[in-house]
Amino acid sequence: MSAMHDTLQNVFGLQSFRPHQEAIIRRVAGGGDAFVLMPTGGGKSLCYQLPALMRPGTALVISPLISLMKDQVDALLANGVKAAMYNSSLDADEARRVMGALRAGELDLLYVAPERVMAPGFMDMLADITVSLVAIDEAHCVSQWGHDFRPEYAALGELQQRFPGVPRIALTATADPQTREDIVRVLGLQQAETFITSFDRPNIRYTVLEKHQPRQQVTRFLASREGQTGIVYCLSRKRVEEVAEHLRWKGCSAEAYHAGLAAPVRRDVQERFLNDETDIVVATVAFGMGIDKPNVRFVVHYDLPRHLEGYYQETGRAGRDGLPSEALLLYGAQDAATARYQIEQGGNEAQRRVEGHKLNAMVGFAESLSCRRRVLLGYLGEQLDEDCGNCDICLDPPNRFDGTQAARKMLSCIYRVRQSFGMKHVVDVLRGADTERIRNLGHNRLSTYGIGGEYSNAEWMSILRQLIHQGYVRQDIAAYSVLKLTADAGPLLKGEATLELAEPRLKAKPAKKRSRAAVELTDEDLALFDALRALRKRLADDAGVPPYVIFGDAALVDMSQSRPKNETEFLAINGVGEVKLERYGDAFLEAIAEAALELA
Repeated sequence: MSAMHDTLQNVFGLQSFRPHQEAIIRRVAGGGDAFVLMPTGGGKSLCYQLPALMRPGTALVISPLISLMKDQVDALLANGVKAAMYNSSLDADEARRVMGALRAGELDLLYVAPERVMAPGFMDMLADITVSLVAIDEAHCVSQWGHDFRPEYAALGELQQRFPGVPRIALTATADPQTREDIVRVLGLQQAETFITSFDRPNIRYTVLEKHQPRQQVTRFLASREGQTGIVYCLSRKRVEEVAEHLRWKGCSAEAYHAGLAAPVRRDVQERFLNDETDIVVATVAFGMGIDKPNVRFVVHYDLPRHLEGYYQETGRAGRDGLPSEALLLYGAQDAATARYQIEQGGNEAQRRVEGHKLNAMVGFAESLSCRRRVLLGYLGEQLDEDCGNCDICLDPPNRFDGTQAARKMLSCIYRVRQSFGMKHVVDVLRGADTERIRNLGHNRLSTYGIGGEYSNAEWMSILRQLIHQGYVRQDIAAYSVLKLTADAGPLLKGEATLELAEPRLKAKPAKKRSRAAVELTDEDLALFDALRALRKRLADDAGVPPYVIFGDAALVDMSQSRPKNETEFLAINGVGEVKLERYGDAFLEAIAEAALELA
């Protein structure tokens, strides 16, 4: 299949395949079905785009979001591939042009939404054309056990009968074993070959901080990342607005995004982010699924996600270009307790059980005192043989201390206030706070009043969270989150047990300030990188596409370091194909030559 390698290099500008890509492409190009689990940034799109160019006819790509379709089509057009999308964003004239091109056999790939593809009229029209393959992206949407179930996806099982003999490929970045089985069953992929690539994203550093003054924690995190792009996820629209406003007040280039905003506003925010005109988007999880932006350098979870699948997928939006990136999670016991209460209010017992299991796994990850990547990959069914060396636990293991006495003080104070108050009040009593509420309640006369002066407010909060996590204390969400002792608290209070605790971790280790390239470059290389970045932005603005459609940051880093002098050397840059050489080669080679002259 030398033609396959020629297409890889000449069209997509890539020098080699990533793990499993070649085997998947051979399978689909040869007419076989495939089920692909591959992490975000692992190269899923190539697994159906390249076979589409090798087989006669038009590939049908079913995708859940218009923004995702647009990114894919823009990137394909930039590589000289005949691609289009057919969805509600097109006006009548555009829709007619796309359908005309489809009927004339002029398209290599057509992207459509699941609702559109199953419409009777559209399906009848497809009967008159040659379909080369059917790709179902974000296939976890098929399963009711998946984290983003969409009912319209369930009808896609009919495609097996509609297109007999046409290869089908289903792809997803996250699916636990139960979800995988459901995808195969619903789509009728029992005969498909399954390809599971490692879920490990070694370029992403995972960090978890105990949630304490979260706005300040996020501000400190961003202080050393000026000029880098990232996403901050919050669980509520109100929180999104508040955090975005706070970051702007702190001088950050930040905008809010959530479903409550008007569609034109959401579209404008997304466009500015894609075009490198806004650094940070503060968003609900509605943002990001359709974002194919490769140079996102960090993802922050301001609130605890409900499941590890969502967390993994959202953090995977960082570092798609393979350059160093970061994932920060702020974890508070209140978040977990609130989520658990909301799950318990659900009406479907089976769904409550599944959601409770997923939340417990998420909490277990956040509370882990061992390598976070091992915990995350283990949940996804992948074993890591050794610690990753690129998470907060590996890089800075927590100090442990004998917390027996501190725990007894806390448990005793909860008991003395009759298990009728929340976290803040109990800590205030322990530390001897002189407040009107404490005086009115007479809690300044309790034996536990003021006995905890050796620890700060934040330290006591950390100790209390650990007691909650380890099952000595529970929060009664239905009764305003008051603290209750569990049966396990008895032996500790009576001196029959001891307890080891971790010292609180409230601040991330100061990060060495990275350049906009997110890798260490010499001063000369960084100056060239910035010049190429500015050139890329001008070309992208002229073409009306996001900068990364021209070239990704990884390609610019490669150019800055290798400094190609001619077309042959430029073509050797990963991400430069024949069409991009023809369109942009002269401009970039000229900029690189000018930089060389300045250094001479």
